[in-house]
Amino acid sequence: MKLSILMPVYNEAERIADALKQALAVDYPCDIELVVVDDGSKDGTAEILAAADDSRVRVITHQRNAGKGAAIKTAVDNAEGEYMVILDADLEYDPNDIPRLLAPVLDGRATVVYGNRTFGSHSAYSFWYVMGNKAVTTAANVLYNSYIGDLETCFKLLPVALYRSLEIRSRGFGMEAEVTGKLLRRRLRPYEVPISYRARGREEGKKITWRDGVEALWILGRERARRPRALSSGAR
Repeated sequence: MKLSILMPVYNEAERIADALKQALAVDYPCDIELVVVDDGSKDGTAEILAAADDSRVRVITHQRNAGKGAAIKTAVDNAEGEYMVILDADLEYDPNDIPRLLAPVLDGRATVVYGNRTFGSHSAYSFWYVMGNKAVTTAANVLYNSYIGDLETCFKLLPVALYRSLEIRSRGFGMEAEVTGKLLRRRLRPYEVPISYRARGREEGKKITWRDGVEALWILGRERARRPRALSSGAR
């Protein structure tokens, strides 16, 4: 199996070199490629990416900023692996956790795997950020009669073909809710594994806001109201 690690990047000149180094240093249990989409950065990110010297890295550039969902779509369209996982370039997530996400897939226990964050005083930059994440996750559980622990997690590992079939339309952070809503509507329940997490604050460049939470709730409701499609075999 080959894993496509998809990294959307927007104005991360201070962190992108470390993000690439950390992602490439992991001892993965399968072949990988790192597909980086520079989503219209204006701060020197492009120059740093141009200097990347590893055959596993491919860089694709958006001339204008289009949003995380749009960057992931571009990465998925160009992915060559059978499976994919999203890894943001902000250093909030540890790529050393990716093999833990792969384990239940490789041993046949799961098709879709989410990384479940444990929030604490050292890992969450604000009370309202955590409460917003819990509210959106709870809404998904109520609407879809499920019990997932972390809807907004960046670490979503699933087959590339499955992601393409979801036909994600959200161009911004709403893609997280749309992916989960469409998976749950197909009765594909993610297998969850605990992961480490360290949130950065606004002063460090964190981009998600309360408006993204409101949008996520709207997307979950919209997807729940859609007519059901033919069911696929779910994650176990």
